[in-house]
Amino acid sequence: MSTNFRRQQTPLSSHLSRRDMLLTAGGGFGALALAGLLGENATAAEAAPSPLAAKLMHRVAQARSVIFLFMEGGPSHLDLTDPKPALKKLAGKPLPESFGRIITAMGEFDSPVLADQRKWKQYGESGQWFSDWIPNIAEHADDIAVVRSVWTNGINHSGGVCQMNTGTQFAGRPSLGAWVTYGLGTPNENLPAFVVMQDRKGTVVNGPRNWGAGFMPALYQGTAMQVEGQPFLNLTRPETVNQQQQRLTLDFLKQVNQHHAETRQDNSELDARIRSYELAYQMQAHAPEAVDLSQETEETQKLYGMDDKDTESYGRNCLLARRFVERGVRFVQCYHGAGSKWDAHKGIEANHTTMCRGMDKPVAGLLTDLKQRGLLDQTLVIWGGEFGRTPMSEKGDGRDHNPTGFSMWMAGGGVRAGQTFGATDEVGLHAIEDRLHVHDIHSTVLALLGLDHKKLVYLHKGRMERIDQNEGRVYEEIMSDA
Repeated sequence: MSTNFRRQQTPLSSHLSRRDMLLTAGGGFGALALAGLLGENATAAEAAPSPLAAKLMHRVAQARSVIFLFMEGGPSHLDLTDPKPALKKLAGKPLPESFGRIITAMGEFDSPVLADQRKWKQYGESGQWFSDWIPNIAEHADDIAVVRSVWTNGINHSGGVCQMNTGTQFAGRPSLGAWVTYGLGTPNENLPAFVVMQDRKGTVVNGPRNWGAGFMPALYQGTAMQVEGQPFLNLTRPETVNQQQQRLTLDFLKQVNQHHAETRQDNSELDARIRSYELAYQMQAHAPEAVDLSQETEETQKLYGMDDKDTESYGRNCLLARRFVERGVRFVQCYHGAGSKWDAHKGIEANHTTMCRGMDKPVAGLLTDLKQRGLLDQTLVIWGGEFGRTPMSEKGDGRDHNPTGFSMWMAGGGVRAGQTFGATDEVGLHAIEDRLHVHDIHSTVLALLGLDHKKLVYLHKGRMERIDQNEGRVYEEIMSDA
């Protein structure tokens, strides 16, 4: 003790050795680290953890983000991805009785079979079949996994679109994007976790129900972008208000709202509103850059078809989708044909010619761009509508709704590309091999993102709710071994 005491009283310049200095200073460094930890803990204790903070996954994730290309109205699998030679043999004749009594949306189940007028070709090393309506997408055959055996319960647009987005035909449940956001959170604090885009002013059937949060807190719902004008509403700060004034106003509003919410714990809209103010403040600095397509080269813009009036609208959305996932947005949904424009009850040749022309090049451009930038492996791209079309004709030259067997495809994000999965019968009416209900599609998407659909639950009114309503299964066959 006396020796240590003498060292403390002796001038440092006289007898403090290098070893003594390191020994003495160590305590100071430890105190510094402890103070830092205590400070962090104090800050964390003051601020409630964000529900959108990135969360741990249930399994190894093969995809980080999702881009869902939704063809609203029901594209015809029989004219795009599922060639059926039997249609030409049966053209003009009633569907054989062996298929049983068919229930259709318009009730024209006795109409004669309608042959397709397409030229079909095998593409890539995989030799997958695509029609001449989507030649640009077909060039990516080796990057795509086509599923020909999807089925759903929704026979009309409202029920079909709702189920494809939320798992049920009826309103009130969270959308797939909301479940993904709830399960994974987001690594991005400056942009929404879930973004929705439409290609025209016409509103998708059911509107915000398709990207809503249902019985979950409202902050998990999608943020819809505008077709014209400012991409995000109410984002521009008034010219008369500077940044400091806005920051003070937001801090005051936050205190008032939090005090108001203390006695209203069940009102998720309040918490969503509080957090939306802060997100909007952050977006003022970052969103303009994210949506500024002038930063893209002319070559890139042409890749998406932005130099053509027929493809400019959807090309813009597909390019924005790439920019969003590049910046950490978790789920992006791009509607094409908003307002059920793919609905070809009459004149399918004219309808699908127009719709495919407006969609084919932008989607192919998206796949090319993602692959060139090394983003395709971590981005799951999904293409499909709410149902397919019937092999029987309607009004002579159209096709009715077909929910019992149709096609979707996926690319990137851990799918086993260059393969076709499942099958419909000889006329493309019913899925007969590896039948995948919408619940199975949703469960598989979650699995590719690292989420177990059986463990991703939300307690609502005493019941543990899941995206698949306890009916889905993961289609492991479509998942790569990586």
